[in-house]
Amino acid sequence: MKKTPTEEKFSDFYEKWVCQLEENLTFLVQDHSDYQNLIAKITTHHKNYYRVKWAAAHEDVCAFYNPVWLTPLENAYLWVTGWKPSAVFRFVETLRRTGTGLTDLTDEQVKRIEGLRMKIKMEEEKVEREMERQQVGMADRRMMELVARGEGGDEVAVVAVVSGLERMMKMGDCVRLKTLKGLLDMMSPKQCVELLAAQSMFHVKLRKLDLKL
Repeated sequence: MKKTPTEEKFSDFYEKWVCQLEENLTFLVQDHSDYQNLIAKITTHHKNYYRVKWAAAHEDVCAFYNPVWLTPLENAYLWVTGWKPSAVFRFVETLRRTGTGLTDLTDEQVKRIEGLRMKIKMEEEKVEREMERQQVGMADRRMMELVARGEGGDEVAVVAVVSGLERMMKMGDCVRLKTLKGLLDMMSPKQCVELLAAQSMFHVKLRKLDLKL
Protein backbone atom coordinates (compact mmCIF):
# COMPACT_ATOMS: atom_id res chain seq x y z
CA MET A 1 0.00 0.00 0.00
CA LYS A 2 1.41 3.35 -1.05
CA LYS A 3 2.30 5.78 1.72
CA THR A 4 0.53 9.11 1.98
CA PRO A 5 2.72 12.24 1.70
CA THR A 6 2.61 12.65 5.50
CA GLU A 7 3.56 9.01 6.07
CA GLU A 8 6.42 9.30 3.58
CA LYS A 9 7.76 12.49 5.13
CA PHE A 10 7.45 11.34 8.74
CA SER A 11 8.95 7.92 7.93
CA ASP A 12 12.09 9.66 6.68
CA PHE A 13 12.16 11.95 9.70
CA TYR A 14 11.67 9.08 12.16
CA GLU A 15 14.47 6.98 10.66
CA LYS A 16 16.88 9.91 10.95
CA TRP A 17 15.59 10.72 14.44
CA VAL A 18 16.32 7.18 15.70
CA CYS A 19 19.79 7.26 14.11
CA GLN A 20 20.49 10.52 15.93
CA LEU A 21 19.13 9.01 19.15
CA GLU A 22 21.60 6.13 18.78
CA GLU A 23 24.42 8.62 18.24
CA ASN A 24 23.34 10.54 21.34
CA LEU A 25 23.24 7.25 23.24
CA THR A 26 26.93 6.74 22.51
CA PHE A 27 27.68 10.03 24.25
CA LEU A 28 25.37 9.20 27.16
CA VAL A 29 27.18 5.91 27.76
CA GLN A 30 30.75 7.06 27.16
CA ASP A 31 31.05 10.78 27.89
CA HIS A 32 30.66 11.64 31.58
CA SER A 33 32.54 14.93 31.44
CA ASP A 34 29.55 17.23 31.04
CA TYR A 35 26.26 15.80 32.29
CA GLN A 36 24.31 19.02 31.77
CA ASN A 37 25.25 19.24 28.11
CA LEU A 38 24.32 15.60 27.55
CA ILE A 39 20.93 16.09 29.21
CA ALA A 40 20.25 19.21 27.14
CA LYS A 41 21.19 17.37 23.93
CA ILE A 42 18.86 14.41 24.52
CA THR A 43 15.91 16.44 25.85
CA THR A 44 16.16 18.83 22.88
CA HIS A 45 16.14 15.78 20.61
CA HIS A 46 12.90 14.57 22.22
CA LYS A 47 11.28 18.01 22.04
CA ASN A 48 12.10 18.19 18.34
CA TYR A 49 10.35 14.85 17.81
CA TYR A 50 7.11 16.17 19.30
CA ARG A 51 7.38 19.45 17.40
CA VAL A 52 7.60 17.61 14.07
CA LYS A 53 5.04 15.00 15.12
CA TRP A 54 2.40 17.56 16.05
CA ALA A 55 2.90 19.46 12.80
CA ALA A 56 2.60 16.25 10.76
CA ALA A 57 -0.41 15.05 12.75
CA HIS A 58 -2.21 18.30 11.97
CA GLU A 59 -1.96 17.28 8.30
CA ASP A 60 -2.90 13.60 8.80
CA VAL A 61 -3.51 12.51 12.39
CA CYS A 62 -4.82 9.08 11.31
CA ALA A 63 -1.30 8.14 10.21
CA PHE A 64 -0.18 8.22 13.83
CA TYR A 65 -2.77 5.66 14.90
CA ASN A 66 -1.46 3.24 12.30
CA PRO A 67 2.21 4.27 12.00
CA VAL A 68 3.79 2.61 8.97
CA TRP A 69 7.25 3.81 10.06
CA LEU A 70 7.24 1.55 13.14
CA THR A 71 8.21 -2.13 13.21
CA PRO A 72 5.64 -4.68 14.45
CA LEU A 73 7.51 -4.93 17.75
CA GLU A 74 7.51 -1.15 18.20
CA ASN A 75 3.79 -1.12 17.41
CA ALA A 76 3.24 -3.74 20.11
CA TYR A 77 4.49 -1.22 22.71
CA LEU A 78 2.39 1.63 21.35
CA TRP A 79 0.03 3.52 23.66
CA VAL A 80 -1.97 6.39 22.12
CA THR A 81 0.62 7.02 19.36
CA GLY A 82 3.70 6.68 21.59
CA TRP A 83 5.36 4.99 24.56
CA LYS A 84 3.35 4.42 27.71
CA PRO A 85 4.45 6.91 30.41
CA SER A 86 4.33 4.40 33.26
CA ALA A 87 6.92 2.28 31.43
CA VAL A 88 9.61 4.76 32.47
CA PHE A 89 9.05 3.91 36.11
CA ARG A 90 9.84 0.30 35.26
CA PHE A 91 13.17 1.48 33.88
CA VAL A 92 13.86 3.11 37.23
CA GLU A 93 12.97 -0.08 39.12
CA THR A 94 14.99 -2.30 36.77
CA LEU A 95 18.10 -0.11 36.95
CA ARG A 96 18.01 -0.12 40.74
CA ARG A 97 17.23 -3.83 41.05
CA THR A 98 20.01 -4.90 38.68
CA GLY A 99 22.50 -2.40 40.07
CA THR A 100 23.14 -0.97 36.60
CA GLY A 101 22.08 2.56 37.50
CA LEU A 102 20.28 4.89 39.91
CA THR A 103 21.80 3.01 42.85
CA ASP A 104 22.36 6.31 44.65
CA LEU A 105 18.72 7.38 44.75
CA THR A 106 17.88 8.57 48.26
CA ASP A 107 14.83 7.42 50.23
CA GLU A 108 13.33 10.87 49.70
CA GLN A 109 13.80 10.61 45.93
CA VAL A 110 12.25 7.14 45.87
CA LYS A 111 9.24 8.49 47.79
CA ARG A 112 8.83 11.42 45.38
CA ILE A 113 9.17 9.14 42.35
CA GLU A 114 6.43 6.89 43.73
CA GLY A 115 4.21 9.95 44.21
CA LEU A 116 4.79 10.96 40.60
CA ARG A 117 4.09 7.41 39.44
CA MET A 118 0.66 7.51 41.09
CA LYS A 119 -0.14 10.88 39.52
CA ILE A 120 0.93 9.67 36.08
CA LYS A 121 -1.19 6.54 36.45
CA MET A 122 -4.23 8.78 37.01
CA GLU A 123 -3.27 10.86 33.97
CA GLU A 124 -3.01 7.70 31.87
CA GLU A 125 -6.46 6.58 32.99
CA LYS A 126 -7.85 9.98 32.02
CA VAL A 127 -6.39 9.60 28.51
CA GLU A 128 -7.72 6.05 28.24
CA ARG A 129 -11.22 7.22 29.16
CA GLU A 130 -10.95 9.81 26.40
CA MET A 131 -9.76 7.09 24.05
CA GLU A 132 -12.83 5.01 24.83
CA ARG A 133 -15.02 8.00 23.97
CA GLN A 134 -13.26 8.29 20.63
CA GLN A 135 -13.58 4.58 19.77
CA VAL A 136 -16.82 4.98 17.84
CA GLY A 137 -15.49 7.89 15.83
CA MET A 138 -12.27 6.07 14.95
CA ALA A 139 -14.31 3.50 13.01
CA ASP A 140 -12.65 3.34 9.60
CA ARG A 141 -9.94 5.38 7.96
CA ARG A 142 -11.26 4.37 4.57
CA MET A 143 -14.56 6.03 5.40
CA MET A 144 -12.73 9.23 6.31
CA GLU A 145 -10.83 9.21 3.01
CA LEU A 146 -14.06 8.74 1.08
CA VAL A 147 -15.66 11.64 2.89
CA ALA A 148 -12.61 13.84 2.34
CA ARG A 149 -13.03 13.23 -1.42
CA GLY A 150 -16.69 14.11 -1.20
CA GLU A 151 -17.93 10.60 -1.91
CA GLY A 152 -20.47 10.47 0.87
CA GLY A 153 -21.05 10.75 4.60
CA ASP A 154 -21.10 13.67 6.95
CA GLU A 155 -17.89 15.66 6.49
CA VAL A 156 -18.58 17.79 9.55
CA ALA A 157 -18.75 14.66 11.70
CA VAL A 158 -15.44 13.41 10.29
CA VAL A 159 -13.75 16.74 10.98
CA ALA A 160 -14.92 16.43 14.58
CA VAL A 161 -13.52 12.89 14.80
CA VAL A 162 -10.14 13.95 13.37
CA SER A 163 -10.02 16.88 15.77
CA GLY A 164 -10.76 14.50 18.66
CA LEU A 165 -8.00 12.13 17.58
CA GLU A 166 -5.50 14.99 17.42
CA ARG A 167 -6.55 16.20 20.87
CA MET A 168 -6.23 12.70 22.31
CA MET A 169 -2.77 12.25 20.76
CA LYS A 170 -1.58 15.48 22.33
CA MET A 171 -3.05 14.46 25.68
CA GLY A 172 -0.95 11.29 25.56
CA ASP A 173 2.16 13.19 24.47
CA CYS A 174 1.74 15.73 27.26
CA VAL A 175 1.63 12.92 29.84
CA ARG A 176 4.81 11.48 28.30
CA LEU A 177 6.58 14.83 28.50
CA LYS A 178 5.29 15.46 32.02
CA THR A 179 6.59 12.06 33.14
CA LEU A 180 10.06 12.59 31.73
CA LYS A 181 10.35 16.16 33.02
CA GLY A 182 9.02 15.15 36.45
CA LEU A 183 11.61 12.40 36.85
CA LEU A 184 14.51 14.48 35.55
CA ASP A 185 13.60 17.34 37.89
CA MET A 186 13.91 14.95 40.85
CA MET A 187 17.30 13.55 39.87
CA SER A 188 20.92 14.64 39.93
CA PRO A 189 22.61 15.20 36.54
CA LYS A 190 24.35 11.82 36.82
CA GLN A 191 21.05 10.05 37.58
CA CYS A 192 19.34 11.86 34.68
CA VAL A 193 21.98 10.57 32.27
CA GLU A 194 21.58 7.01 33.59
CA LEU A 195 17.80 7.13 33.10
CA LEU A 196 17.98 8.74 29.65
CA ALA A 197 20.60 6.22 28.55
CA ALA A 198 18.41 3.29 29.65
CA GLN A 199 15.33 4.66 27.91
CA SER A 200 17.23 5.48 24.71
CA MET A 201 18.92 2.09 24.64
CA PHE A 202 15.57 0.32 24.95
CA HIS A 203 14.12 2.40 22.12
CA VAL A 204 17.06 1.75 19.78
CA LYS A 205 17.37 -1.97 20.59
CA LEU A 206 13.63 -2.56 20.23
CA ARG A 207 13.73 -1.18 16.68
CA LYS A 208 16.95 -2.97 15.70
CA LEU A 209 15.76 -6.31 17.05
CA ASP A 210 12.65 -6.31 14.88
CA LEU A 211 14.51 -5.13 11.79
CA LYS A 212 16.88 -8.11 12.11
CA LEU A 213 14.08 -10.69 12.36
